[in-house]
Amino acid sequence: MSDTTPAASLEEITAELARLREEIASARALGQRAEDRGAVENLFNRYMHLHNAFEDEQIIPMWVKEGTEGIRARYTNAGQYTTWQSVTDYHRGRPHPVGKLILHTTNTPVIEVAADGQTAKGVWLMSGTESGLTDPQVAEAFPDMYSPSEVLGKKVWAHWVWCKYAIDFLKQDGEWKFWKFRCYELARAPFEENWVSFGLKNQGAFDLDLMYFGDDGKPVFMPPADEPVPDTNHPYSPETVQKLEPVPPVPHETFTDTFA
Repeated sequence: MSDTTPAASLEEITAELARLREEIASARALGQRAEDRGAVENLFNRYMHLHNAFEDEQIIPMWVKEGTEGIRARYTNAGQYTTWQSVTDYHRGRPHPVGKLILHTTNTPVIEVAADGQTAKGVWLMSGTESGLTDPQVAEAFPDMYSPSEVLGKKVWAHWVWCKYAIDFLKQDGEWKFWKFRCYELARAPFEENWVSFGLKNQGAFDLDLMYFGDDGKPVFMPPADEPVPDTNHPYSPETVQKLEPVPPVPHETFTDTFA
């Protein structure tokens, strides 16, 4: 029995090779984007593990190189940081106070790598606990933050806290780095109080430049801001309506400043 299948023409072979090349290129691009997405998520997760352990100095190399245009960080309404030095100053000199606990856990990520592979965007939700001990005289300045009782002769602050993050990433020398970073505090509440009643009292807190309570619970303030914030964000209040901010990123070709 003879083979009656006609031989493919040169034109058909050429077309098939072109189609296969296109499929391979598409698969490679898809694989690279998946690898990039995993690297971006690992970068932020590594950040949070270091931050929880008060090892912020190790976060500094995770930022873009000094001199990179467009670097930005914002944590409160007190101002934003727009130079490499001011952005990284936020991570310098953090103490390891006895009795202090920070346990921030992130979830619900939406991460999109730009089609050109040079930038990426991500949003996360964060829930966690924060606690520490403060000298009673220092605590007098922030009475709503503290529990009624004392431990080891010091006032206790023990809070539930919820935040949102919106971050732009830049690929430099083949590695993903933080480029633009914004934290929105959504709500917090002392252990003994619900977030609804505390939210009404806490509306002014996000306008302050208080960064954290350090050794002996003494307040440590943010580095001086480079410029005012273009708009304000306030934590939850029983008198306000929630809104979709930040808007989760969508597939995109190249960078646009959607988190500004």
